[in-house]
This record gives sequence, structure tokens and C-alpha cells, in this order.
Amino acid sequence: MPRKDMSNTVINSPLSVASSTPLSLQPISTSNRIDAMDILRGLALVGILLMNIEWFGRSMLSLGSFDTNLTGLDHTAGWLVRCFVEGKFYKIFALLFGMGFAVMLISAKEANRPYGSFFLRRMVVLYVFGLLHMAFLWGGDILHDYAFAGLVLLAWIFFLKRSDSQLFDKPRSLLKVGLIWLIIPALISVLAGFGLGLTFDRESLSEMWQQEQHITMLVDEKIMQVNSENFEELELAPTLELTEKNDNLVQQEQSLENAEQVLIQQEVDDLVASRLEFETEEAQEILALSEGSYWQATEFRIGFASFMLMLSPVFAFTMYLPLFILGYWFILSGVLKNHQQHQTLFKSMAWIGLGLGFPLTIGGLLITQHPATENIMLLFTTGSTLFFIGEYVLSAGYIGLVISLLGSENWARYLNKFAPLGRMALTNYITHSVILTSIFYGYAGGLYGQISRAPQMLIVLVMIVIQLYFSTWWLKRFQFGPLEWLWRSLTYKKMQPMRVI
Repeated sequence: MPRKDMSNTVINSPLSVASSTPLSLQPISTSNRIDAMDILRGLALVGILLMNIEWFGRSMLSLGSFDTNLTGLDHTAGWLVRCFVEGKFYKIFALLFGMGFAVMLISAKEANRPYGSFFLRRMVVLYVFGLLHMAFLWGGDILHDYAFAGLVLLAWIFFLKRSDSQLFDKPRSLLKVGLIWLIIPALISVLAGFGLGLTFDRESLSEMWQQEQHITMLVDEKIMQVNSENFEELELAPTLELTEKNDNLVQQEQSLENAEQVLIQQEVDDLVASRLEFETEEAQEILALSEGSYWQATEFRIGFASFMLMLSPVFAFTMYLPLFILGYWFILSGVLKNHQQHQTLFKSMAWIGLGLGFPLTIGGLLITQHPATENIMLLFTTGSTLFFIGEYVLSAGYIGLVISLLGSENWARYLNKFAPLGRMALTNYITHSVILTSIFYGYAGGLYGQISRAPQMLIVLVMIVIQLYFSTWWLKRFQFGPLEWLWRSLTYKKMQPMRVI
């Protein structure tokens, strides 16, 4: 099939037959579901559980950092999860979210019905689910971020519609916008690195490194003092010392060297205060989750949620919206529904994504896990940037690999076992939090901080096996998972039939 047809038309879509008679909006029937989406969603759910389980027994304030205290099998398990899983599968979930949005929007157009109020309700309900999950179960919720980004996407579509733009009807244009938008953060990082490389020679970098080491040493010394002496006295001393030095600077015009010492002292004091504040908050969190009552844990979660909600706009505009757009393209172009006809595309994604993604990810990990990065910001930033770019590239590789394997009957038979897990993704995702908080938190199992990374992998295995069997059993009898049914009923403002007819 010519490339032009692939990128600019909807190919054999299950929703491609338009109707001139208004139809009522209703959930996509089982026969019209795109199986590849359910399989990807099920596999992504496994990846998300592998990543999330760590943060049920570890401080959420350290979210995203590697536990440097791990050794032996625990270190191996943690490193493998970070390399192969962390940051990859929630991006795939975001892509799938955009695919789902495309299916619903196309369905609404074919039913000749407005989709704005319908999708608005759907996102509001999801946002409420996310808030409740974050406050009453687990602070690491992702649903509220998807819902917020979905509302922004809806507002953007209405803006484009009012300006007579047909962007969301043109697959090629969508693909360009999504890719360019996604590349911008990486491009900014590349340009910043290019500028630093041109600006700092070896002598400049050596001076910067020596100063960072000096500051780190002073910070460590001050922290040791705080741990061994009266905190209030130490808290006042730097302020008095700096005041005296500042007076001398004004009155006696001290030398540049003394001024630099004052600035260094100020930076040290700020870093010490910041670290002490973090350690205090972390200790409060651990106490609330490991020994506190349910309501004490909930009080902490609500406070943490207020911080996480402020980050939603940042995540929406830098990460989720471009992924939603690319997911929309996968459906509108028809390449996912008709993946058997586009194996070249997905095999290319697999080879390029895995071939580039693993070197970027492993290289970034090797840099960031080195102790030197603790006091060399440039080194840490470089490693983090490589790892960040590797997340996107590997995500594309995983998608390409799965869809390519679906071209084989044998692989398709095995991968299809994950489809029921994906069809009940919302129910299974929330169930993860119910199970893991019951195991780890002080008001239930009380094993917070006591189950290390290697045994956590066994917990994941048991949970996924049980959910695979349960989801398959449930969907033979019911059309939706319990929470999926509630979500749809609230979205469509009427009770949805549950039983399989």
C-alpha cells in the first residue's frame, strides 16, 4: 500500500462507516475493540506495577531516585526495573489514552453527536477517581494527570474547531505536531549541553568541580554538627556570621575573595536547611505510613496530593499532550487496527527503538548511579538527560516489538492472554493500591520498609498471575470491569448493562 494512503486516510477502521442518522453514544462493543490496544494496555499495567511497588514501601518524597543502599539481588532487581521499566510504561499508557480518545471521537462523529460534554464528563469522572485514589489509597496516582491533560486536549480541539482547523482530521499533520512537540524538551537539553561544551574549557570545569566538592564537604560537616549539637544554636550562628560579614562588606569594601566566601557560606546554609527540611518531612512520612493510623496516613496523602496537583500542568504540556496526539495518530491513520499491513513500520520502531534506547538508558544509568554525581551537577544532569531520552526511545521500541510479534500466530496466542488484563486496566490498577497498601502500610500489614526489591518482584508475579486469571474469568461473564462499568455509567449518565449477552 502506498505510503500516502497509510498516513492520510483511515484504513479499514471499525468506526469508518459514517451515518447520516443521529445515533446514541454508547461504549465501544467488544467486537469493535482493537485487540492490540488491550494487549499493550495489559503489558503496560505489568510494567507500571513493577515500578510502583517500590514506592509503597519507600518514601514518596524520593520518587524517581535510585536507592543507593541496595546490594546483591536487591540491587540487581532495582537496577533491572529502572533500566527496562521505569518511565517507559506510563508513557505507553499515555499513548494508549490518546488512542482511546481517538476511538471515542471518531465514534461520536459517526453517530453525528457532539462529543464535548460526553468527553468532559469522562475526564471529570476520571479526575475524581484520581483524587480519591491519591487521598485515600496511594499518593502516586497517575489518573488525575491523564484526566487533566485530557481536559486540556479537549479545550485545544475546540479551539482548533472554532478556528476551522482540520488538524485532528489529518494523520500526517498530527504525526508532525506530536513528534515535534515531543522532541522539544530533548532539543532544549541538547542545545544547553552544546552551549556548555563551547563555553567551559577543562580549566573552567576543574574549578567548578573543585568548588562543588568544597561546598559538598562543608554541607556534610554542617549536617554532622546539626546531628551532634543543639540545632537552634547552629541555626542562628550562620545568620549572625553572615550579618557581620555583610556589614563589613558595606563599610570596609572587603576583597572579592571574602565576598566569594560569603556567597559560598550562604549557599552552604541554604543547602543544609533544604536537606534538613527534606529529612524532617521524609521522617514524618515514614512515621505516618509505617506506624500511623489510616487517618494519619490519609492526612499525609492529602498534603502530598496538594503538591502533586501543582505538577499536573507541567506534565500535561511537556509529556502527555504530545503522547496523546501520537496515540490519536495511530488510530486515525489506521496503522494500529491494520497492523498486519504495516509490519515494516512496527519492525522499524522495534529495531531502532531498542537499538538506540538501551545504549541511551544504560549509559544514563551508569552515569547517574556513580557516587561522583552526588557533587557534580553537570555529570548528574548529563546522565539524567540520556536516561530521559532513552525512556521515550525504548517506549517506541517496546510498542514496535509487541505489535511486530502480533504478526506471528504463536506469539499472538501468548500475547492475547494480556488483553483481559488491559480491558480491566482501571480496576486492576486501583486493586494494586488496595493490595499493596494492605501489605505495607502500618494500619494494615505493617511491612513498610521491610520487604526489599527482590522479594517485591515475587509479589508482582503473584499479583499479575491472579489478575490475569481473574480478569479472564470476569470478562467471560461481564462486559466491563467493576470500575470500568462505573466510569462508563457516570460518563453516559445511565446504568450500563453488565452481563455478557
